[in-house]
Order: sequence, then structure tokens, then C-alpha cells
Amino acid sequence: MNPAYISALSALAGAAIGGLTSFVTSWLTLRTQLRHVHREAEKAKLEALYGDFIAEATRLFGEAITQQAGNITGIIGLYAMVGRMRLISARPVIDAAVRVEDTIIETYHGPNRSLDEILDFAHQGGLDILTEYSEACRKDLAVHATAVR
Repeated sequence: MNPAYISALSALAGAAIGGLTSFVTSWLTLRTQLRHVHREAEKAKLEALYGDFIAEATRLFGEAITQQAGNITGIIGLYAMVGRMRLISARPVIDAAVRVEDTIIETYHGPNRSLDEILDFAHQGGLDILTEYSEACRKDLAVHATAVR
């Protein structure tokens, strides 16, 4: 084989390998960035869903303490949020959300409370129905945060 051919083939092989390496590096970098953006968006959706659930559950619980006639659309909305959680959340979050929902429904069946009764109930820790749920959400979001990095 002619030495000129060897030099030319070596140069072409080097250029091909260099180009392929550059392409693979760019592709892997882009893939990693897209994965990171996707996970960040997923985490943001979870945070919004968890926050919406807390706001709605708090509103409904306050309503349930002061009046017996329940707002069925509010309960259905809360149930819909739990359904969305079933699609994307960890089991401890779902279980805690169901317990919050059950507590609200049971509270609607209980007697209406006066302001003094509500204050006593609060001092006994009765208004704090979201602690377990919030802790489960925090753990779930921490898992998503480590997956993002």
C-alpha cells in the first residue's frame, strides 16, 4: 500500500472520529439538559398540586368546622386532586391526602362549632390536619430534587 494512502486514510479516520466524538458529546449534553428541564417542570407541577391541595383542604376544613351543609363541589375538587396525585405522587403522599380528605368529610358530619370551641380545638392541635401530608410532600419533593441534580 502506498504511504500516501495511509496518510490520507489516517487523516480521514481522525477527522471522522473527531466529528463523531463532537456529535456524541453534544447529543449527550443536550439529552442531559432536556432531562433536567423535564424533571424541573415535573417538580414544579407537583409543588403546585400539593400547594393547591393544602389551600383547598384548609378552606374546606374551616367550612366543615363552622357549618354542617357541605360544599359537595369542594369535596369533589379535593377528590380530583387526590386522583391527580395517584398518577404522579408517591404512595405516602396519596395516603396522607386521603386521610385529610376523610377528616374533612367526618368534620362535616360533626356539630358546628362556636368561635370559643374552635379556639379550644386549635389549642388541642385539632386544626393541624395537614402535618402528615405536608411532611410526605416535602419528602417526595426532596426525592424529585435529588433526581434533578
